[in-house]
Amino acid sequence: MPSPTHTSLERRLGPFDGAAIVVANVIGGGILFTPPFIASMVPHPVWFLSTWIAGGVLAFFGAMAYAELAALRPRAGGEYVYLREAYGPFAGFMTGWASFVAGFAGPIAASAIFLIIVLDRFIPGAANSTPFFVIPLPYVPLTFSRHTLLAMTAVWLFALVHIVGVGPGRAVMNVLATLKVLALLVFIAAGFAVGVGSSANFQQAAASISGTNWLLALIPVMFAYSGWNAAAYMAEEIRDPGRNVPRALLMGTIGVIIIYALLNLLYLYAIPVGELAAVKGSVFDFIGERMLGARAGDILAMVAIISLAAGINAWTFAGPRIYYAMARDGVFLPGAAKVHPKFKTPHTSIIAQALWTSVLILTGSLDTLTNYVGFAITLFGGIAVAAIFVLRAREPNAPRPYKTLGYPVAPAIFVAASLAIVVNAIVQRPQQTGLGLLVMATGIPLYVWLTRRRR
Repeated sequence: MPSPTHTSLERRLGPFDGAAIVVANVIGGGILFTPPFIASMVPHPVWFLSTWIAGGVLAFFGAMAYAELAALRPRAGGEYVYLREAYGPFAGFMTGWASFVAGFAGPIAASAIFLIIVLDRFIPGAANSTPFFVIPLPYVPLTFSRHTLLAMTAVWLFALVHIVGVGPGRAVMNVLATLKVLALLVFIAAGFAVGVGSSANFQQAAASISGTNWLLALIPVMFAYSGWNAAAYMAEEIRDPGRNVPRALLMGTIGVIIIYALLNLLYLYAIPVGELAAVKGSVFDFIGERMLGARAGDILAMVAIISLAAGINAWTFAGPRIYYAMARDGVFLPGAAKVHPKFKTPHTSIIAQALWTSVLILTGSLDTLTNYVGFAITLFGGIAVAAIFVLRAREPNAPRPYKTLGYPVAPAIFVAASLAIVVNAIVQRPQQTGLGLLVMATGIPLYVWLTRRRR
Protein backbone atom coordinates (compact mmCIF):
# COMPACT_ATOMS: atom_id res chain seq x y z
CA MET A 1 0.00 0.00 0.00
CA PRO A 2 1.40 3.44 -0.86
CA SER A 3 2.51 5.58 2.01
CA PRO A 4 0.03 8.29 2.93
CA THR A 5 0.80 11.88 2.15
CA HIS A 6 -0.58 15.38 2.64
CA THR A 7 -2.46 16.57 -0.44
CA SER A 8 -5.77 18.15 -1.45
CA LEU A 9 -9.25 16.72 -1.47
CA GLU A 10 -11.03 16.40 -4.84
CA ARG A 11 -14.35 17.95 -5.91
CA ARG A 12 -16.44 14.87 -6.72
CA LEU A 13 -19.79 15.71 -5.09
CA GLY A 14 -22.87 17.43 -6.54
CA PRO A 15 -25.89 19.13 -4.89
CA PHE A 16 -27.84 15.86 -4.56
CA ASP A 17 -24.85 14.30 -2.78
CA GLY A 18 -24.76 17.29 -0.43
CA ALA A 19 -28.49 17.12 0.30
CA ALA A 20 -28.17 13.36 0.88
CA ILE A 21 -25.37 14.06 3.36
CA VAL A 22 -27.71 16.40 5.27
CA VAL A 23 -30.62 13.95 5.27
CA ALA A 24 -28.44 10.99 6.19
CA ASN A 25 -26.71 12.97 8.96
CA VAL A 26 -29.92 14.23 10.53
CA ILE A 27 -32.36 11.32 10.23
CA GLY A 28 -30.52 8.77 12.30
CA GLY A 29 -30.93 7.53 15.82
CA GLY A 30 -32.31 10.80 17.20
CA ILE A 31 -35.84 10.51 15.82
CA LEU A 32 -35.96 6.85 16.89
CA PHE A 33 -35.12 7.17 20.57
CA THR A 34 -35.40 10.83 21.66
CA PRO A 35 -39.22 11.35 21.34
CA PRO A 36 -39.99 9.43 24.59
CA PHE A 37 -37.21 11.34 26.34
CA ILE A 38 -38.65 14.65 25.12
CA ALA A 39 -42.24 13.59 25.93
CA SER A 40 -41.17 12.88 29.52
CA MET A 41 -39.96 16.51 29.84
CA VAL A 42 -42.83 18.06 27.87
CA PRO A 43 -45.84 15.77 28.56
CA HIS A 44 -48.34 17.89 26.62
CA PRO A 45 -49.09 17.05 22.95
CA VAL A 46 -49.13 20.63 21.66
CA TRP A 47 -46.03 21.69 23.56
CA PHE A 48 -44.29 18.42 22.64
CA LEU A 49 -44.90 19.15 18.96
CA SER A 50 -43.83 22.75 19.46
CA THR A 51 -40.34 21.64 20.53
CA TRP A 52 -39.92 19.83 17.20
CA ILE A 53 -41.25 22.78 15.20
CA ALA A 54 -38.99 25.18 17.13
CA GLY A 55 -36.01 22.89 16.54
CA GLY A 56 -36.83 22.74 12.84
CA VAL A 57 -37.14 26.51 12.54
CA LEU A 58 -33.81 26.95 14.32
CA ALA A 59 -32.19 24.35 12.07
CA PHE A 60 -33.52 26.19 8.99
CA PHE A 61 -32.31 29.58 10.24
CA GLY A 62 -28.94 28.01 11.00
CA ALA A 63 -28.79 26.33 7.58
CA MET A 64 -29.42 29.67 5.84
CA ALA A 65 -26.56 31.29 7.76
CA TYR A 66 -24.24 28.35 7.11
CA ALA A 67 -25.14 28.53 3.42
CA GLU A 68 -23.79 32.08 3.24
CA LEU A 69 -20.70 31.19 5.28
CA ALA A 70 -20.01 28.07 3.18
CA ALA A 71 -20.37 30.02 -0.07
CA LEU A 72 -18.05 32.71 1.30
CA ARG A 73 -15.47 30.19 2.58
CA PRO A 74 -15.96 26.99 0.49
CA ARG A 75 -13.38 24.91 2.33
CA ALA A 76 -13.39 21.65 4.26
CA GLY A 77 -14.11 22.04 7.97
CA GLY A 78 -17.49 23.79 8.32
CA GLU A 79 -17.77 25.95 11.43
CA TYR A 80 -14.09 25.42 12.23
CA VAL A 81 -13.31 27.59 9.20
CA TYR A 82 -16.00 30.17 10.03
CA LEU A 83 -14.94 30.61 13.67
CA ARG A 84 -11.27 30.75 12.72
CA GLU A 85 -11.98 33.50 10.19
CA ALA A 86 -14.35 35.45 12.45
CA TYR A 87 -12.80 35.09 15.93
CA GLY A 88 -9.29 33.75 15.45
CA PRO A 89 -7.50 30.39 15.53
CA PHE A 90 -8.31 29.51 19.16
CA ALA A 91 -12.08 29.79 18.61
CA GLY A 92 -11.75 27.73 15.46
CA PHE A 93 -9.78 25.08 17.31
CA MET A 94 -12.32 24.85 20.16
CA THR A 95 -15.28 24.27 17.84
CA GLY A 96 -13.24 21.70 15.93
CA TRP A 97 -12.25 19.99 19.17
CA ALA A 98 -15.90 19.97 20.29
CA SER A 99 -16.81 18.38 16.96
CA PHE A 100 -14.21 15.68 17.60
CA VAL A 101 -15.05 14.87 21.23
CA ALA A 102 -18.83 15.32 20.94
CA GLY A 103 -20.36 16.60 17.71
CA PHE A 104 -19.65 13.58 15.50
CA ALA A 105 -18.32 10.77 17.67
CA GLY A 106 -21.26 11.23 20.07
CA PRO A 107 -24.05 10.71 17.51
CA ILE A 108 -22.13 7.83 15.93
CA ALA A 109 -21.73 6.15 19.33
CA ALA A 110 -25.39 6.68 20.28
CA SER A 111 -26.61 5.38 16.91
CA ALA A 112 -24.31 2.34 17.03
CA ILE A 113 -25.53 1.49 20.54
CA PHE A 114 -29.13 1.84 19.43
CA LEU A 115 -28.57 -0.07 16.18
CA ILE A 116 -27.64 -3.15 18.22
CA ILE A 117 -30.72 -2.67 20.44
CA VAL A 118 -32.94 -2.77 17.34
CA LEU A 119 -30.95 -5.68 15.90
CA ASP A 120 -31.72 -7.62 19.09
CA ARG A 121 -35.30 -7.96 17.82
CA PHE A 122 -33.99 -10.27 15.08
CA ILE A 123 -30.90 -11.68 16.81
CA PRO A 124 -31.84 -12.20 20.47
CA GLY A 125 -28.93 -11.56 22.75
CA ALA A 126 -27.16 -9.11 20.43
CA ALA A 127 -27.83 -6.28 22.89
CA ASN A 128 -26.78 -8.29 25.95
CA SER A 129 -24.92 -5.80 28.12
CA THR A 130 -23.56 -8.32 30.63
CA PRO A 131 -19.87 -7.39 30.87
CA PHE A 132 -17.21 -9.76 29.62
CA PHE A 133 -14.78 -7.58 31.55
CA VAL A 134 -14.46 -3.97 32.75
CA ILE A 135 -11.43 -1.69 32.76
CA PRO A 136 -12.09 0.34 35.95
CA LEU A 137 -10.91 3.79 34.93
CA PRO A 138 -11.88 6.56 37.41
CA TYR A 139 -15.39 7.94 36.66
CA VAL A 140 -15.43 6.34 33.18
CA PRO A 141 -15.10 2.55 33.42
CA LEU A 142 -14.75 0.85 30.03
CA THR A 143 -17.33 -1.94 29.77
CA PHE A 144 -16.70 -4.67 27.22
CA SER A 145 -19.87 -6.64 26.49
CA ARG A 146 -21.50 -8.24 23.48
CA HIS A 147 -23.52 -5.05 22.99
CA THR A 148 -20.54 -2.68 23.04
CA LEU A 149 -18.34 -4.93 20.90
CA LEU A 150 -21.01 -5.27 18.20
CA ALA A 151 -21.60 -1.50 18.26
CA MET A 152 -17.88 -0.89 17.77
CA THR A 153 -17.84 -3.40 14.91
CA ALA A 154 -20.49 -1.33 13.10
CA VAL A 155 -18.45 1.84 13.61
CA TRP A 156 -15.28 0.30 12.17
CA LEU A 157 -17.08 -1.23 9.19
CA PHE A 158 -18.25 2.20 8.08
CA ALA A 159 -14.84 3.69 8.82
CA LEU A 160 -13.33 1.13 6.45
CA VAL A 161 -15.84 2.02 3.72
CA HIS A 162 -14.81 5.68 3.89
CA ILE A 163 -11.12 4.97 4.11
CA VAL A 164 -11.14 3.13 0.76
CA GLY A 165 -12.66 6.04 -1.15
CA VAL A 166 -15.14 8.90 -1.56
CA GLY A 167 -16.91 6.91 -4.30
CA PRO A 168 -17.88 3.92 -2.13
CA GLY A 169 -18.82 6.19 0.77
CA ARG A 170 -20.97 8.38 -1.48
CA ALA A 171 -22.70 5.37 -3.06
CA VAL A 172 -23.53 3.82 0.31
CA MET A 173 -24.74 7.18 1.62
CA ASN A 174 -27.03 7.93 -1.33
CA VAL A 175 -28.56 4.45 -1.36
CA LEU A 176 -29.18 4.41 2.40
CA ALA A 177 -30.53 7.99 2.43
CA THR A 178 -32.94 7.27 -0.45
CA LEU A 179 -34.18 4.01 1.09
CA LYS A 180 -34.62 5.70 4.44
CA VAL A 181 -36.68 8.62 3.11
CA LEU A 182 -38.90 6.39 0.96
CA ALA A 183 -39.52 3.99 3.85
CA LEU A 184 -40.39 6.83 6.23
CA LEU A 185 -42.83 8.40 3.76
CA VAL A 186 -44.53 5.04 3.14
CA PHE A 187 -44.80 4.45 6.90
CA ILE A 188 -46.29 7.91 7.50
CA ALA A 189 -48.81 7.48 4.69
CA ALA A 190 -49.80 3.96 5.80
CA GLY A 191 -50.05 5.00 9.44
CA PHE A 192 -52.47 7.85 8.79
CA ALA A 193 -54.40 5.97 6.08
CA VAL A 194 -54.99 2.55 7.69
CA GLY A 195 -53.24 2.57 11.06
CA VAL A 196 -54.96 2.30 14.43
CA GLY A 197 -54.94 5.67 16.19
CA SER A 198 -57.04 8.51 17.54
CA SER A 199 -57.09 12.25 16.98
CA ALA A 200 -58.23 12.55 20.61
CA ASN A 201 -54.63 11.89 21.63
CA PHE A 202 -53.75 15.42 20.54
CA GLN A 203 -55.92 16.70 23.40
CA GLN A 204 -54.60 14.44 26.19
CA ALA A 205 -51.90 16.03 28.31
CA ALA A 206 -50.17 13.83 30.88
CA ALA A 207 -48.97 16.64 33.15
CA SER A 208 -48.27 20.36 33.25
CA ILE A 209 -45.02 21.70 31.85
CA SER A 210 -42.59 24.48 32.74
CA GLY A 211 -40.66 26.88 30.55
CA THR A 212 -37.35 25.57 31.85
CA ASN A 213 -38.27 21.99 30.96
CA TRP A 214 -39.37 23.12 27.49
CA LEU A 215 -35.97 24.73 26.95
CA LEU A 216 -34.21 21.63 28.33
CA ALA A 217 -36.19 19.51 25.88
CA LEU A 218 -34.70 21.53 23.03
CA ILE A 219 -31.28 20.00 23.77
CA PRO A 220 -32.28 16.46 22.71
CA VAL A 221 -34.37 18.01 19.90
CA MET A 222 -31.27 19.79 18.61
CA PHE A 223 -29.42 16.49 18.97
CA ALA A 224 -32.09 14.88 16.75
CA TYR A 225 -31.65 17.70 14.21
CA SER A 226 -27.86 17.58 14.42
CA GLY A 227 -26.35 17.29 10.97
CA TRP A 228 -28.38 20.02 9.25
CA ASN A 229 -25.03 21.73 8.58
CA ALA A 230 -23.31 18.59 7.26
CA ALA A 231 -22.89 19.67 3.63
CA ALA A 232 -20.80 22.64 4.82
CA TYR A 233 -18.10 20.25 6.04
CA MET A 234 -17.82 18.83 2.51
CA ALA A 235 -17.57 22.23 0.77
CA GLU A 236 -14.06 21.51 -0.51
CA GLU A 237 -15.34 18.35 -2.25
CA ILE A 238 -18.56 19.79 -3.76
CA ARG A 239 -18.50 21.10 -7.32
CA ASP A 240 -19.36 24.83 -7.69
CA PRO A 241 -19.65 25.21 -3.89
CA GLY A 242 -20.90 28.79 -4.00
CA ARG A 243 -24.06 27.55 -5.67
CA ASN A 244 -24.38 23.91 -4.68
CA VAL A 245 -23.57 24.03 -0.95
CA PRO A 246 -26.44 26.47 -0.17
CA ARG A 247 -28.80 24.36 -2.32
CA ALA A 248 -27.78 21.19 -0.52
CA LEU A 249 -28.15 22.74 2.94
CA LEU A 250 -31.56 24.24 2.27
CA MET A 251 -33.05 21.27 0.40
CA GLY A 252 -31.80 18.79 2.96
CA THR A 253 -32.94 20.80 5.99
CA ILE A 254 -36.44 21.49 4.63
CA GLY A 255 -36.89 17.81 3.79
CA VAL A 256 -35.88 16.76 7.30
CA ILE A 257 -38.22 19.28 8.98
CA ILE A 258 -41.20 17.97 6.99
CA ILE A 259 -40.42 14.33 7.80
CA TYR A 260 -39.84 15.03 11.51
CA ALA A 261 -43.08 16.99 11.85
CA LEU A 262 -45.10 14.24 10.17
CA LEU A 263 -43.44 11.47 12.19
CA ASN A 264 -44.13 13.14 15.52
CA LEU A 265 -47.72 13.83 14.51
CA LEU A 266 -48.03 10.13 13.69
CA TYR A 267 -46.52 9.10 17.03
CA LEU A 268 -49.13 11.16 18.88
CA TYR A 269 -51.91 9.90 16.63
CA ALA A 270 -50.93 6.36 17.63
CA ILE A 271 -50.59 6.86 21.40
CA PRO A 272 -51.10 9.66 23.97
CA VAL A 273 -48.06 11.68 24.97
CA GLY A 274 -47.96 10.01 28.42
CA GLU A 275 -47.64 6.56 26.83
CA LEU A 276 -45.06 7.87 24.39
CA ALA A 277 -42.94 9.00 27.35
CA ALA A 278 -42.93 5.43 28.69
CA VAL A 279 -41.77 3.72 25.47
CA LYS A 280 -38.53 1.79 25.84
CA GLY A 281 -36.37 0.96 22.84
CA SER A 282 -37.14 2.10 19.31
CA VAL A 283 -40.29 4.22 19.22
CA PHE A 284 -40.37 3.71 15.45
CA ASP A 285 -41.03 -0.03 15.35
CA PHE A 286 -43.11 0.17 18.57
CA ILE A 287 -45.50 2.60 16.89
CA GLY A 288 -45.48 0.54 13.70
CA GLU A 289 -46.46 -2.61 15.59
CA ARG A 290 -49.11 -0.73 17.56
CA MET A 291 -50.69 0.79 14.45
CA LEU A 292 -50.18 -1.83 11.76
CA GLY A 293 -49.46 -5.15 13.51
CA ALA A 294 -46.49 -7.30 14.52
CA ARG A 295 -45.27 -7.91 10.96
CA ALA A 296 -45.19 -4.16 10.33
CA GLY A 297 -43.12 -3.77 13.50
CA ASP A 298 -40.54 -6.17 12.09
CA ILE A 299 -40.43 -4.32 8.78
CA LEU A 300 -40.07 -0.96 10.49
CA ALA A 301 -37.35 -2.31 12.75
CA MET A 302 -35.44 -3.12 9.56
CA VAL A 303 -36.09 0.44 8.36
CA ALA A 304 -34.77 1.69 11.71
CA ILE A 305 -31.58 -0.32 11.18
CA ILE A 306 -31.18 1.25 7.72
CA SER A 307 -31.79 4.70 9.20
CA LEU A 308 -29.24 4.21 11.96
CA ALA A 309 -26.71 2.79 9.52
CA ALA A 310 -27.23 5.78 7.20
CA GLY A 311 -26.57 8.17 10.08
CA ILE A 312 -23.37 6.40 11.11
CA ASN A 313 -22.24 6.37 7.48
CA ALA A 314 -22.91 10.09 6.98
CA TRP A 315 -21.21 11.21 10.22
CA THR A 316 -18.22 9.05 9.32
CA PHE A 317 -18.14 10.88 5.98
CA ALA A 318 -18.42 14.45 7.30
CA GLY A 319 -16.62 14.63 10.64
CA PRO A 320 -13.07 13.75 9.55
CA ARG A 321 -13.07 16.69 7.11
CA ILE A 322 -13.00 19.03 10.11
CA TYR A 323 -9.97 17.37 11.72
CA TYR A 324 -8.30 17.27 8.31
CA ALA A 325 -8.77 21.05 7.92
CA MET A 326 -7.53 21.70 11.46
CA ALA A 327 -4.42 19.57 11.02
CA ARG A 328 -3.69 21.26 7.70
CA ASP A 329 -3.65 24.56 9.59
CA GLY A 330 -1.40 23.10 12.30
CA VAL A 331 -3.99 23.07 15.10
CA PHE A 332 -4.61 19.34 15.31
CA LEU A 333 -2.41 16.27 15.38
CA PRO A 334 -0.30 16.49 12.17
CA GLY A 335 -1.21 13.02 10.91
CA ALA A 336 -4.85 14.07 10.55
CA ALA A 337 -3.87 16.25 7.56
CA LYS A 338 -2.73 13.26 5.52
CA VAL A 339 -4.75 12.22 2.49
CA HIS A 340 -4.19 8.75 1.14
CA PRO A 341 -2.54 9.00 -2.32
CA LYS A 342 -4.58 6.13 -3.72
CA PHE A 343 -8.00 6.53 -2.07
CA LYS A 344 -7.92 10.38 -1.76
CA THR A 345 -9.51 10.26 1.70
CA PRO A 346 -8.44 11.75 5.08
CA HIS A 347 -7.91 8.23 6.38
CA THR A 348 -6.01 9.16 9.55
CA SER A 349 -8.83 11.46 10.65
CA ILE A 350 -11.35 8.72 9.96
CA ILE A 351 -9.38 6.29 12.13
CA ALA A 352 -9.01 8.85 14.94
CA GLN A 353 -12.77 9.50 14.97
CA ALA A 354 -13.53 5.77 15.05
CA LEU A 355 -11.14 5.28 17.98
CA TRP A 356 -12.77 8.04 20.06
CA THR A 357 -16.23 6.80 19.12
CA SER A 358 -15.25 3.37 20.44
CA VAL A 359 -14.26 4.95 23.76
CA LEU A 360 -17.66 6.68 24.02
CA ILE A 361 -19.44 3.41 23.28
CA LEU A 362 -17.54 1.73 26.10
CA THR A 363 -18.30 4.52 28.59
CA GLY A 364 -21.60 6.24 27.79
CA SER A 365 -25.34 5.69 28.08
CA LEU A 366 -27.85 6.96 25.52
CA ASP A 367 -29.27 9.74 27.72
CA THR A 368 -25.81 10.95 28.72
CA LEU A 369 -24.59 10.99 25.12
CA THR A 370 -27.73 12.81 23.96
CA ASN A 371 -27.33 15.64 26.47
CA TYR A 372 -23.57 15.79 26.03
CA VAL A 373 -23.79 16.08 22.25
CA GLY A 374 -26.87 18.32 22.16
CA PHE A 375 -25.26 20.85 24.49
CA ALA A 376 -22.04 21.05 22.43
CA ILE A 377 -23.93 21.33 19.14
CA THR A 378 -26.15 24.13 20.46
CA LEU A 379 -23.26 26.06 21.99
CA PHE A 380 -20.94 26.07 18.97
CA GLY A 381 -23.75 26.26 16.42
CA GLY A 382 -24.83 29.56 17.97
CA ILE A 383 -21.26 30.89 17.98
CA ALA A 384 -20.80 29.84 14.34
CA VAL A 385 -23.99 31.53 13.14
CA ALA A 386 -22.94 34.70 14.99
CA ALA A 387 -19.87 34.71 12.73
CA ILE A 388 -22.07 35.91 9.89
CA PHE A 389 -22.42 39.30 11.63
CA VAL A 390 -18.66 39.54 12.22
CA LEU A 391 -17.71 38.69 8.64
CA ARG A 392 -20.35 40.99 7.11
CA ALA A 393 -18.97 43.87 9.18
CA ARG A 394 -15.34 43.00 8.46
CA GLU A 395 -15.73 42.11 4.78
CA PRO A 396 -18.74 44.10 3.51
CA ASN A 397 -17.62 44.00 -0.12
CA ALA A 398 -16.55 40.37 -0.30
CA PRO A 399 -18.35 38.40 -3.05
CA ARG A 400 -21.20 36.40 -1.54
CA PRO A 401 -22.71 33.89 -3.99
CA TYR A 402 -25.51 33.36 -1.46
CA LYS A 403 -26.91 35.80 1.10
CA THR A 404 -28.91 34.67 4.13
CA LEU A 405 -32.68 35.01 3.78
CA GLY A 406 -34.15 37.12 6.56
CA TYR A 407 -30.84 38.72 7.55
CA PRO A 408 -30.32 39.99 10.24
CA VAL A 409 -33.46 38.72 12.01
CA ALA A 410 -33.20 34.99 11.23
CA PRO A 411 -29.57 34.50 12.35
CA ALA A 412 -30.18 36.74 15.37
CA ILE A 413 -33.09 34.51 16.46
CA PHE A 414 -30.87 31.44 16.08
CA VAL A 415 -28.09 32.98 18.18
CA ALA A 416 -30.49 34.20 20.89
CA ALA A 417 -32.26 30.84 21.09
CA SER A 418 -28.95 28.97 21.29
CA LEU A 419 -27.83 31.25 24.11
CA ALA A 420 -31.09 30.71 26.02
CA ILE A 421 -30.85 26.92 25.65
CA VAL A 422 -27.22 26.85 26.80
CA VAL A 423 -27.73 29.17 29.79
CA ASN A 424 -30.83 27.24 30.88
CA ALA A 425 -28.94 23.94 30.67
CA ILE A 426 -26.07 25.32 32.77
CA VAL A 427 -28.50 26.61 35.43
CA GLN A 428 -30.80 23.58 35.52
CA ARG A 429 -28.22 20.81 35.08
CA PRO A 430 -24.88 22.22 36.21
CA GLN A 431 -23.27 18.81 36.82
CA GLN A 432 -24.04 17.38 33.38
CA THR A 433 -23.22 20.53 31.45
CA GLY A 434 -20.17 21.20 33.61
CA LEU A 435 -18.82 17.77 32.77
CA GLY A 436 -19.43 18.45 29.06
CA LEU A 437 -17.59 21.77 29.28
CA LEU A 438 -14.75 20.07 31.15
CA VAL A 439 -14.38 17.46 28.41
CA MET A 440 -14.28 20.20 25.77
CA ALA A 441 -11.75 22.16 27.85
CA THR A 442 -9.34 19.22 27.66
CA GLY A 443 -8.48 20.49 24.20
CA ILE A 444 -6.87 23.67 25.56
CA PRO A 445 -3.54 22.00 26.58
CA LEU A 446 -3.43 20.35 23.14
CA TYR A 447 -3.91 23.75 21.47
CA VAL A 448 -1.14 25.30 23.58
CA TRP A 449 1.23 22.45 22.72
CA LEU A 450 0.45 22.62 19.00
CA THR A 451 0.88 26.39 18.76
CA ARG A 452 4.21 26.24 20.61
CA ARG A 453 5.30 23.40 18.35
CA ARG A 454 4.68 25.57 15.26
CA ARG A 455 6.97 28.38 16.46
